[in-house]
Amino acid sequence: MRFLPLLWQSCPPAARCPYHTWLIDRGSLTHRIQARCNDFSVRDLRLAMGKPVRDEATCMQLDPRELALLREVHLYCGDTPVVFAHSVIPRAGLRGPWRNLSKLGNKPLAAALFADPLVKRLPLQFKRLDRRHELYRRACRILPERPAYLWARRSVFTLQRQPILVTEVFLPGILELAS
Repeated sequence: MRFLPLLWQSCPPAARCPYHTWLIDRGSLTHRIQARCNDFSVRDLRLAMGKPVRDEATCMQLDPRELALLREVHLYCGDTPVVFAHSVIPRAGLRGPWRNLSKLGNKPLAAALFADPLVKRLPLQFKRLDRRHELYRRACRILPERPAYLWARRSVFTLQRQPILVTEVFLPGILELAS
């Protein structure tokens, strides 16, 4: 199975970008945040069947009208939202290796992805999202002020040849944590 990027870049932003070290880390973002935050939580869970954003459908080789399980959460450090996480799980994966992901609730997805040595992660892709992108609008719903743009990264994880697309949108609060 081949996954195609659409308007996402394989190269991260320049090192002078304040989000650079967060974007390029290939480990668990959740674990990295937890190491820098005494009061970590996953909140604002949204779990529903829906249509992926067009560039996600293209990346996952799904028909744009095809429904998938969409999981959205905000990662918090104390009362500060630091990341908006959005995952797309095609229906075939829900009957297969990813069937238990719908039962995570407010537990981090990273616990399932990084704990299983059979899960493979494809290369990261990067994008500067602005108000024209649906994920920017979803990420900003809880912010008191909308920044001009937000940096995001995404990657496909596979297990038994079944993909899941995980996008992490970095909110301004992440910069308050030591990188």
